[in-house]
Amino acid sequence: MQRVSGGLFGAAIFFLGLWSAGCTVGPDYQKPATRMPKGWSRQAQPPMASEEILKSWWSGLQDPFLDELIERAGRGNLGLEESLYRIEESRALRDYTAGRNYPKVAFSGSYIRSRSSQNTGLRAPGSGSEQGLYSTGFDAAWELDLFGGIRRSVESAQAQLEASVEADRAIRISLYAEVAASYIELRTARMRLHYAQENIAAQKEMLALTENRYKAGIAPELDVAQAQQNLADTESDLPLIRLAEQIAANRLAVLVGEYPQEFHLPTEGFGLSPLPTLNELPTGLPADLLRRRPDIRMAERQLAAQTARIGMAAAELYPSFSLSGSFYLQAEHFSNLGNYSSKSTAYGPGLRWRVFEGGRLRSLIRAEEARTRQALVHYEQTVLSAVEEVETALVAYEQELLREQALGRAVQASENSVRLVQSLYRSGLTNFQNVLDAQRTLFRLQDRLAASRGTVVVDLIRVYKALGGGWDPAAEEIVQTTSDSDESKSGSSKS
Repeated sequence: MQRVSGGLFGAAIFFLGLWSAGCTVGPDYQKPATRMPKGWSRQAQPPMASEEILKSWWSGLQDPFLDELIERAGRGNLGLEESLYRIEESRALRDYTAGRNYPKVAFSGSYIRSRSSQNTGLRAPGSGSEQGLYSTGFDAAWELDLFGGIRRSVESAQAQLEASVEADRAIRISLYAEVAASYIELRTARMRLHYAQENIAAQKEMLALTENRYKAGIAPELDVAQAQQNLADTESDLPLIRLAEQIAANRLAVLVGEYPQEFHLPTEGFGLSPLPTLNELPTGLPADLLRRRPDIRMAERQLAAQTARIGMAAAELYPSFSLSGSFYLQAEHFSNLGNYSSKSTAYGPGLRWRVFEGGRLRSLIRAEEARTRQALVHYEQTVLSAVEEVETALVAYEQELLREQALGRAVQASENSVRLVQSLYRSGLTNFQNVLDAQRTLFRLQDRLAASRGTVVVDLIRVYKALGGGWDPAAEEIVQTTSDSDESKSGSSKS
């Protein structure tokens, strides 16, 4: 017995020595060297790379109600809550995978009562009698990760967890941008409604003027009809503007996790003050996107996870060693279960080697390598699309800003034109058609100006979204630290 135990102990020491000197098969992950342009082709303002501005860019709009909406969305948005559960799922799967590094112990207990048959050809003494058996004990097994298959699986699960964190951050960035954009669209609708109501009031005054002049016999009936037509045409825009307002409000309600019927807006002065703007545009350099954009970081982490799966597949080519043992107490009577003579033991090393599956396993490795190349191409495409998004957002903001400035000048000129033509009409120096044309032009220009001012702010929001604005530096540091730690461990274990 001592010789057997000594041999088992020696075998265990041998396997542990192999394990401690083991290697990790498969490629070690290296972040791809991504070529980035040196600068942006168009910039609305000089770059001002301020991390603090990007962290909570909406606070620069200095709108307390918008700040409140962002906070409510962070607490109540259902899509964001769903992403948090996905992170929890990934973390649990990572922990489950890491548990393969530790011995597995299973406790069991049973009671079996049996009765032998009396109708067999070979009957033992006592045949046909009943017998009971009490049993309790445990089984233990430990797989030695000699070739790093388990380590690669943990590495893959950790990278997938980090990808889930980046996916959550991407959802947050899109959520905050969408809340801000919907809020600006709502305020834009309110401003358009204000301009429409002002023009309706002015057109009603002009209608009353033409009716009085018609009754006095100094204006034709045509002037009255044209004034009525102009007023009705402007009033016909009100339902569409109110529809746009309600759509934006309903969207905001859903984004903050509320039913539209329960969503309430400020009642005093809302939407009549000038739209908020940002004075700084921290574009930075294109290379900054690699650390700012969560979709890029998510694609990079997915590439890391897939790279580790090559090692997981390659480990199946090599033998798998394990140590296992069991200890049980078995007795016919429960009172004898604790006696030393009731013990039953078994222990020893184990070997599993898929010797005759080399072709299938190598095919699986090639498949994982192909998936890794796909992940690399996806990462490169994500980077390319991110640069495109920023470039498009910058030029859209720049051009809409120029358009808004031109419309502002046009509105000022149109307001002067309306005042002049109305004065001439009252003096009988011009016909009413010129008044109608001037009023229609003013309303259309004011409506376009209000819409353009809203678009300028929305385009600016899209710039911040494209730059990855809204990230949390502390969360980024945690993820990066974890990733670097795992890479260093992987490198130290590789032979």
